[in-house]
Amino acid sequence: MKRLDDYLCPARDAVEDARQQVLREIVDYPRPISGCDAQFNHLLDLRRRLETALAVLERSVFVPTSRHPG
Repeated sequence: MKRLDDYLCPARDAVEDARQQVLREIVDYPRPISGCDAQFNHLLDLRRRLETALAVLERSVFVPTSRHPG
């Protein structure tokens, strides 16, 4: 039987890979005019959302279970 972590680990890895790719794009992006470059602002927003997703995946998961069998 698979554990929850068996499912979460690949998800974490995929989100981390995406975050690293976005970080590389931000670093390599030509210097924008602050606040005026929609594509750059989109990359910053995407980075924020990926970091939020990683934080959610890293949280402890509580799975309620019945204390009474049957």
